[in-house]
Formats: sequence, C-alpha cells, structure tokens
Amino acid sequence: MYKYDQYDQAMVDARVEEFRDQARRRLEGKLTEDQFKPLRLMNGLYLQLHAYMLRVAIPYGTLNSRQMHALADIADKYDRGYGHFTTRQNIQYNWIKLEDAADILADLAKVEMHAIQTSGNCIRNISSDHFAGAAADEIVDPRPYAELLRQWSSFHPEFSYLPRKFKIAVIASDTDRAAMRLHDIGIQIVKNDAGELGAAFYVGGGMGRTPMVASCINAFVPLDRLVSYAEACLRVYNRHGRRDNKYKARIKILVHEMGAEEYTRQVEAEYAHLLEEGVEPPFAELERIRTYFEDPLFEAGAPEEVDRSDPDFAVWVDRNTVAHKEAGYVSAVISLKPVGGIPGDATAEQMRLMADLAKDYSFDELRVMHTQNIVLPHVRKADLHALWTALDEAGLGSPNLDTVEDIIACPGLDYCSLANARSIPIAQRISERFAANGKTGTLGELKLKISGCINACGHHHAGHIGILGVDRKGVENYQLLLGGSEAEDVSLAKITGPGFDENGIVDAVETVTNVYENERQDGERFLDTYRRIGMNPFKEALYG
Repeated sequence: MYKYDQYDQAMVDARVEEFRDQARRRLEGKLTEDQFKPLRLMNGLYLQLHAYMLRVAIPYGTLNSRQMHALADIADKYDRGYGHFTTRQNIQYNWIKLEDAADILADLAKVEMHAIQTSGNCIRNISSDHFAGAAADEIVDPRPYAELLRQWSSFHPEFSYLPRKFKIAVIASDTDRAAMRLHDIGIQIVKNDAGELGAAFYVGGGMGRTPMVASCINAFVPLDRLVSYAEACLRVYNRHGRRDNKYKARIKILVHEMGAEEYTRQVEAEYAHLLEEGVEPPFAELERIRTYFEDPLFEAGAPEEVDRSDPDFAVWVDRNTVAHKEAGYVSAVISLKPVGGIPGDATAEQMRLMADLAKDYSFDELRVMHTQNIVLPHVRKADLHALWTALDEAGLGSPNLDTVEDIIACPGLDYCSLANARSIPIAQRISERFAANGKTGTLGELKLKISGCINACGHHHAGHIGILGVDRKGVENYQLLLGGSEAEDVSLAKITGPGFDENGIVDAVETVTNVYENERQDGERFLDTYRRIGMNPFKEALYG
C-alpha cells in the first residue's frame, strides 16, 4: 500500500493545524456557523442530528493494522466505542465533539490518514475493487491508478469548488465489484487487441434523486494520458455544471441535458488542449507508485486442502471466501452484518481484533468493502479455521456474504439530519426475520439495500431488492423497489407500488422472496428471475 513521503506528511500536518485554528475561532464565537461550515466540511466534519460526525478517508479501501488500531483508539477516546464503515470505503464517527476534532485529525496524521475531501463539492475518496491485487479475474491491480488519481485530485485548486460532489471508481476486471457505472466517473483498466493497457471512461452515473447509469465516452485512453483525460472530463463539468440548483448540479444531469455525444466532443477538445499543455505527470511517477503495490511474499506451494469437518466452518468458507489469484490462498470477508446488528458498525474491540488478524494472516493488510464489510485479501487456506474461530468468538463470523442478511443501510434518521425515515431498525428486523425462517441459504445471492432518504446513501436503486424510506405526512413510509444491480449487469430498480409501514415492509420483503422461490428456474438468482418474469407477479403478491 502507498506510504506517505515528506510532502504528503507535511501537507496533512499543515491542514491539521489550519483546522485547529478554525475550530478554536468557532468555539470562541469568532466565526459564525455559516462561516465555519465550509471550513469544517473541507475536513470531513458534518453537523448531524445529535452531534458532529467525522468521515475519515480510506483511499480505495486499503489500510494496515496500525491504521486500524488507530481507528479503534479514536472510537474509544473520542466517540462511543465504535465506528461505522461506509459505502465509499471510509469510516464515520457519529458522536464527535468539536473541541476534539483537531486532536482526532492529528491522531490520524500520525498513521498517514486524514479526513480531507471526504465532504464538500470536490473530488471525494477514490474507490476501487475491494479484491484489488488479489482477484483471480483482474488484468492488473487497479489501485496504483486510483492512487495516481488521488494524488492528482488532492488539493486540486481548479476542482475544490465544483458544482457538486464528485465520485470516481477504478476497477480492472470485467466483474464490477465497485459499482463503477454508478459513479460520476467510472474507469475500467482494459487491454486492447495489441495487449496494451488502457482505460475505458464511463461518465455520468450516480444514484440519489435522479439515478442514472454512466455511458462509455471513450473505450481506450492510453494509461500515460489517464490524468489528462480525467482532467478534461472535470473541466467540461466545472465549466457547464449547474450551480443555481443543487438538485441538477451533478455531472449526470449535465451529460443527460447536453447529450453524451456533445459532452464527449467537448471533452475530446479539452483533452487535445491539455495534451499540448502537458499536465500529465511523468509516466515514471506511475511506475514509482506501482512499486508500493507489489505482491506480498506468497508461500510457494501453499496447501489447497481445507478441513471441512466442522459444518459451521464449512458454511462460512463457502459463503465468505473468494477465489485468489495465488494457489493456496483466498480472500476472506469479515461480515459486519450479524443478525440483528447495525450494518457496517464495528466496535473498537472488533477493530483491534481485525487489525491483529490482518497482521497474523493477511500480510498486514485489510480492505473496506463498499458493501460495508471488511476483507482480509491474502489468507492461506491452511489458516482459515484459526481465522474463522477468532472471528466467530468476536461476533464477526456471520456466513452471509451477498445474501439477504448482507444488507447495505445508511445511518438514516437515527443520525442523519437529511433522512426522512430510519434505515437501521428495518435492516435489523429483516436480518432477524430471515435468520429465523432459515431461508438465507436457500435464497442464494440476493442484494438488499436500504436508504433513509432520496439521497440514496444506502444505494437502494442498485439493490436486487431496494427500500427507500420517505416521510408521508409525518409518518415513516417505505417504498419497495425491485430489479437493481450495481455490478457489470448494471440496472436501476423500479418501485413496486404504494409504500409500507415498518411492519409491512419486512413482510413485503418476505413476500417477494416467496414469489422468487416459487418462480425461479435452475441456477437463477433473484435478479435473474425478476428480469425473466417481470414486475407483475411480485405486484400481484404484494397488493392483490
């Protein structure tokens, strides 16, 4: 993983002291909240319903055990003993005092972390495939390219005040594990017919109030022009993006209203200009960054056999481990979705355990998944039972990856001032319902996502089953959506019909899974069955 040099460290340390002075002036009444708000947002500090929330950046989801230990210490020292891992591969703390915020940033800086550009109308945390560098199906590790873009976008003066927030994802596999086409810019590292590496650019995706799927505007940009093309995309957006209406300010609206063809024409013109200007960093810089992502020293001939005599362990291996590019290894997913738990939450004690297990079993590396779980990317198969035993004892051994219990949920009205309804209790009740009825395993892959408002932080548009909480005359109401996907078969879910109350939405989810069980053909996922039979059988079962 990337290590700070003296310039990185100096910039982050300087930002901490700058914010310390800003926070002091706010506490002393020398800055009003309106004056302070843009300053705190630049440092990832939000004011929510009950307290300040701090969002910490974890670039492309990669961190080491020292950093995870620091996150645990912050949870204990400054919060209420836990943190919440998010769909942008970050972590949030929900109970922060303003007088502590600068000290937290200083503690983060000691372990090469920060909260810069985790908020505001700027380029946010660059996300990537959580199995990057380990996946058996990738053509190259995409993280060096994500890191190059992170360095380019950090403190970029031209893009610090964009019309709206901006999100970029980078993958290097035909299997999309990062919701790449639902980003403002999605980049897929590809090979052309000559075997050369390049980047396919997808622009104009996003969820929220007006969900859209990104279009491919250039199928092959040479890698030594990656930054130039990204800058061209941003410049056209910065020039034409709406600043008079925040609901129409995202690049997806610009591409839609301008038309993908005209937007692409202007990007290509800007790109040609930038090539003359020479803004691209030297290719040697990419090669320097790449050295930080070299493979660990895998054990040659690591055994492939796994003792499956313990049935509980065997289920966890089947559901929560993923094929690795190296023989004798897997990537092991640590579920932060225990039955009845809060999706994405981890206590300080659990964070410390995950950090220690990463050091013992995964070459000191962890990944945050955009699905709010944690990955140990490089685990010997021979170590799996010991790993699972430790996880299970700590409440982290739930065997539910990509099942109906592996729910994405935003914090909702329990924390967020923008939310219209609670998300967490719905997620808890659904996981409890399916754990009790025993259908989790038989349903197979079923991705369920819950948002507490139209901003879609829970990615409900991309769920095989999605739930959107709305306010209906002061009462929480839940719309049910079906047919979404964030993967390479990307699609946007559609609303089934009238919404449900808290009890009704849990029943409704079970109802649509019953339809699936009755209608599915061999090998079909829930999504496959929905696409084959359409919405009507589900609506008939729900509404009669």
